[in-house]
Amino acid sequence: MRGIDTALARVYRENSGRVLAILIKQLGDFDLAEEAFQDAMFEAARVWPESGVPDNLAGWLLSVARRRAIDRLRKSKRASSNTTRDTILLLSKDDTLSEQNHIIPDERLRLIFTCCHPALSQDAQVALTLRAMCGLPAAGIARAFLTSEPTMQQRLTRAKAKIRDTGIAYRVPEQPDILPRLQPVLSVIYLIYNAGYAPNNTDLTDEAIRLGALLHHLLPHPEVTGLLALMTLHHARNPARFQDEKMISLEQQNRKLWDQLAIKRGKTLLVDALKQGQTGPYQLQAAISAVHSDAVSWHTTDWPQIVGLYTALNALTPSPIIRLNRAVAVANAGDLADALADLESLKSELANYQPFYAARAELRSRDGQTAKAKQDYQTAIRFSQNTAEQQFLKQKLADLG
Repeated sequence: MRGIDTALARVYRENSGRVLAILIKQLGDFDLAEEAFQDAMFEAARVWPESGVPDNLAGWLLSVARRRAIDRLRKSKRASSNTTRDTILLLSKDDTLSEQNHIIPDERLRLIFTCCHPALSQDAQVALTLRAMCGLPAAGIARAFLTSEPTMQQRLTRAKAKIRDTGIAYRVPEQPDILPRLQPVLSVIYLIYNAGYAPNNTDLTDEAIRLGALLHHLLPHPEVTGLLALMTLHHARNPARFQDEKMISLEQQNRKLWDQLAIKRGKTLLVDALKQGQTGPYQLQAAISAVHSDAVSWHTTDWPQIVGLYTALNALTPSPIIRLNRAVAVANAGDLADALADLESLKSELANYQPFYAARAELRSRDGQTAKAKQDYQTAIRFSQNTAEQQFLKQKLADLG
């Protein structure tokens, strides 16, 4: 039975997004599609121990899920409606559309764009993407984003209802509209990655990279490739980020622990993206990460190049957070006075942003402003919601004496 359980877990992880995407397209209902898919998984758990695991797992699950969806529709209150009868007829034909019939193959691309529709809030986009594309339960998503399971379940319910009630189209945007609609998709994937990166939740970071790789396969736009390169390069440093459950700064990390194969893979992706001549913010962020990856130590890092990349990034997508990161790079390049002046110009815009206080504390401590640095570290600690990060900042504060 343990072998079957392992197989079922693998099947769910590898096939849930693809099968759900087809079911949602045909049923037009997230909840019904999920219920039918769960029915198919229960059926698999019942029959596979005797019949064995089928060769075509996705096909088997889709076939069973369709039959269960028909049963549920026939028993529902809307069974007599023309729309429901048409849906039952479509499912009964069991006519699986071949990928060759799609402009962009694989229904998961439609599902990603539906989950990340601009009409939904970003919180709803993230929750729905993790639920529909990755198969994560509401409880798991709630834990990852520091909220309660009922709150997350309500968020999911509202998002699905809005898609259904407002008639949000289950489709990939036309080519002229791809780029504006692509940005929310990329933002959601990167938000998922960052939510896992800060507390070292590798489940979330792995899911984000998996989503990025899937999107890269389905839609190899240069910014998609740039995001995948960025996450891959960041993830390569993961083995050195924690030691004995303590966070290690980039300056202090043992760079011999960095995953060199992942670095090579990330840099290859970045070059492929840049070759297309449509430079975007994710490509520039990946380029910054690549410069860090090239350096054998903190002190040999090409900080002037990083300053230049942040300057280009801020020109492309102006942001106080980008200017904050640029100021830190300016300090590391040797111009501490200019960096502190840049930070002072940001204090009203970033008054509630924890990394601002952590960065200013570091630069003030370098400038001999110990008392002010201590105040900034204390503020940064209050704003931090991550235990490892809090411990890291408390140690920095203690080091000031």
